[in-house]
Amino acid sequence: MKLGVNVDHIATLRQARRGKYPDPVEGAILAELAGCDSIVCHLREDRRHIQEKDVYLLRKVVKTKFNLEMALNEDIIKIALDVKPDQVTIVPERREELTTEGGLDVIKFSEKIKENIKRFQENGIKVSLFIEPDLNQIEESKKIGADYIEIHTGRYAEAENESEMYEELNKIIKAVEYAVSIGLGVNAGHGLNYKNVGKICKIKGIEELNIGYSIICRSIYVGIYQAVKEMKEIIEKNEKENN
Repeated sequence: MKLGVNVDHIATLRQARRGKYPDPVEGAILAELAGCDSIVCHLREDRRHIQEKDVYLLRKVVKTKFNLEMALNEDIIKIALDVKPDQVTIVPERREELTTEGGLDVIKFSEKIKENIKRFQENGIKVSLFIEPDLNQIEESKKIGADYIEIHTGRYAEAENESEMYEELNKIIKAVEYAVSIGLGVNAGHGLNYKNVGKICKIKGIEELNIGYSIICRSIYVGIYQAVKEMKEIIEKNEKENN
């Protein structure tokens, strides 16, 4: 199981003062040196953290895989087609939200998503759809040509008790099994941290976990290199225990 590190919140800290540091590009380099398998960033419509210049610089320096999260806004689509990341992950986006609050409704916006999947793929860019662990959404994602889905793990991460946590975990397990059975690649992420990631690591079929906030928070105390290294070690340990 691979680890993608989201560097958005390095930019959040920089933008608090509209300064030049900390630099998410430098953070990405350190994360790769620590052993992560991809770098993720989300270019939002309101540019609250990652800026266009960050996206272009990340494309130049990332040596692993560059995954650009984005809503289907024409302005951002044009940037993505110019930058040509290895992968785009299409997410829903509301300006007032603090973070992405849920999965994309692939069924409702099927035609628009399908049209843009084709645009990206024609330019050599793989497409992932950020969705809930819902079998109907997964089936529609396959039907319209997505390469991957990324399962939203937020409800699992935010569960208020053990019963609720296991209920959400079982939804994720069933979703992964179904997605793999119909030929979709599966990633997962949102709300995962050093304490709750272990159970997700044990799910066979997930190729990559995309984690940002908890790693950047941890890095305040130990530095990005160590924070990424610790998360990689947790993933590898839990995978070995499961095998």
